[in-house]
Amino acid sequence: MNIPVNPASVPEDLRTQLPTDRELVLRVIPMPADSNSNGDIFGGWIMAQVDLAGSVLPARLAKGRVATVAVNEFIFKQPVSIGDLLSFYATIAHVGRTSMTVKVEVYAERAPEDLQVVKVTEANLTYVAIDHEGKARPIPRPLPAAYKKFG
Repeated sequence: MNIPVNPASVPEDLRTQLPTDRELVLRVIPMPADSNSNGDIFGGWIMAQVDLAGSVLPARLAKGRVATVAVNEFIFKQPVSIGDLLSFYATIAHVGRTSMTVKVEVYAERAPEDLQVVKVTEANLTYVAIDHEGKARPIPRPLPAAYKKFG
């Protein structure tokens, strides 16, 4: 994949639009303190934001605390720059007895004068519902209508 030297000039084949079929769970603008010596945003900073965004839907579904138990997949597709407006979209991919798997996709809006949207990251994470002692607990049933397909 060709990563542009100037991320503000995204090639036409990498441009996309913000999704309308997923839930927006977080929106943030990375700042200079979040960048590395190359001027790109630290991957670890992006991973932390993905973890926060990914926990929103599981916490709602669990009706309480959740903890990250696995990062199943994490793909950096494009660099993120200072000033990009990052939008994090999440969908629940699986619901088990105590755990949930979530897909998170991150899009960057850059160059507002000539708006360009590009998918920069995608990840799959697993969260487990926990009680006040940090022990796994069952996810409350029945599940809301939107999640009935998971049982």
